[in-house]
Amino acid sequence: IGCPIIGINDSGGARIQEGVVALGLYADIFFRNVRASGVIPQISLIMGPCAGGAVYSPAITDFTVMVDQTSHMFITGPDVIRTVTGEDVGMEELGGARTHNSRSGNAHYLASDEDDAIDYVRALLSYLPSNNLDEPTTFDLPADLAPSEVDLDLDKLIPDSANQPYDIKRVVEAVVDD
Repeated sequence: IGCPIIGINDSGGARIQEGVVALGLYADIFFRNVRASGVIPQISLIMGPCAGGAVYSPAITDFTVMVDQTSHMFITGPDVIRTVTGEDVGMEELGGARTHNSRSGNAHYLASDEDDAIDYVRALLSYLPSNNLDEPTTFDLPADLAPSEVDLDLDKLIPDSANQPYDIKRVVEAVVDD
């Protein structure tokens, strides 16, 4: 079909009672993620806690949306971390929506609530074709091709010497549109 795939995730991971068979099924999911990568857009909505094997697939999809104070993604939860390392870490710090949106980079949008998350995905889908064989929607906007002051400032932002540091945030702000 080739249409975008949306996964709605809220999972504690594989249950021990299911044994290694459940872990083998994760391999099937990852295989499909990799086969679809670059061909079919994959979007993950994290709507609750996700632990263990349940976090790998969202981490390799194209867009991951997490809900503030509700969504969590981590391989091993705070209790195991505390038992093994003695470190006292909470769910938010370990794998909360803010952590993955601002530090790890595993998430791409921090939703205020579940409705906001769903609305964001709806908006995101409006920019994508309905399947991988269709052309994406285009928008006719007038473009001024003459270099602007911001364009010319790039010559000053990036030094000629590869050994001289510079503020990449200023470069990104100059190059990326709103």
